[in-house]
Amino acid sequence: MDVNVSNVKFLVGAFVPKAKKTPPYPFLLDALDPLCPETRPMFGCLAVYIGPKILLILRDKRDGSADDGVWLATTQDHHESLRLDFPNRRSIQVWGKQITGWQILPADSPDLENAALRACELILHRDPRIGKIPKPKLRKPQPL
Repeated sequence: MDVNVSNVKFLVGAFVPKAKKTPPYPFLLDALDPLCPETRPMFGCLAVYIGPKILLILRDKRDGSADDGVWLATTQDHHESLRLDFPNRRSIQVWGKQITGWQILPADSPDLENAALRACELILHRDPRIGKIPKPKLRKPQPL
């Protein structure tokens, strides 16, 4: 029986699982481990949830964007009080709005690691300023 070697390589390679990509800022997931965080891809980034609440988005696209870093899910009501804890935080720019609920600890900030770990401490202590429950997705009507 003749075996076509190129087909064998293809078949063997077809069942090799892809290597998992290392998440951006993995030390943050380690810091939040006592709360059993769940991660989900979002906007080409990695969203971090505890239960139904989204807390962070980890973005490290390295595409020259000013929005690489750690995004904090919050509301405008908490911006000023968060400025005391995170003086280098600002609104994200990727959506073009001047002010958003999402605040970023920029990747190019000299205190990114310390600030991000501070955010994790606040999350571990259930600080109400970080995290929000996303609005439910609208479902498309099913055809009859």
